[in-house]
Amino acid sequence: MGSVRLEAITWERLGDHLADRLLDLKPDDGGPWPRVAFDGAPAAHPGDLAQRVSEALRIRGRSSLVVGAEGFLRPASLRFEYGHRDVEAYYDGWLDSGALWREVFGPLEPGGDGRVLPDLWDPATDRATRSPYVQLPPGSILLMHGPLLLRHWFPFDLSVHVLLSPAALRRRTPEAEHWTLPAFERYESETDPAATADVLVRADDPRHPAWNG
Repeated sequence: MGSVRLEAITWERLGDHLADRLLDLKPDDGGPWPRVAFDGAPAAHPGDLAQRVSEALRIRGRSSLVVGAEGFLRPASLRFEYGHRDVEAYYDGWLDSGALWREVFGPLEPGGDGRVLPDLWDPATDRATRSPYVQLPPGSILLMHGPLLLRHWFPFDLSVHVLLSPAALRRRTPEAEHWTLPAFERYESETDPAATADVLVRADDPRHPAWNG
C-alpha cells in the first residue's frame, strides 16, 4: 500500500460518493456504457458495495447492472479437474473469462448492442442459469464484482479494490476456504491491486471502512 492515506467513512457515505463519481464517468473507449470493477476476496464482500452503489445510482436516476463473477465460473468438472483445493486452478482456471468477454464486455463495446447476460452458470447446482439477457440503455453502468478481477485485462473504466490485510483476510475467510489464501498472496504480489485500483477501500473492520477518496 505504500504511503496511501485513507480516510474513515461509513458504507452509506461511501456508496453515495462512488455513485456521484460514476455519474460523470466516461468510458475510455468512447462507448456509451461505463464499466466498473468491485474487486476483492469473498471475505471482503465487494458485491455488497456494488449493490449499495447500484441503489445510490438508482436514487440519482441512473440505471446500472450488478454482475457477479461467480455467475461466470466454469463447470465443476473443469474447476475441480486437479482436485477441489488446487490453488493454481483457483487462480487461473475457475473464472470463464472468455464467457465474460462474449456475454458482458463484448456487447458493451462501441457499436455493441448492449444486451448483457447477467450470469451463465450456477456453481451451487452446477447447471446453466438460463437467465434472460438484460438490455442496457446507453449510459447504464456495469458494476462487476468478484475476486482477482484486476489481473484479467478486462476493460474497466474505473476499479474499486476492497482490501483486507492478510490477518483480516485469514480471520474473515471460513476455515474450509483457507486453502484459497495463497492465491490472494500471489495476486497481491503479481498485480498489487491496492496500487492498481482507482479507488481503495480498507475493510479490516467491517463496521469502520476507510478509503482514499
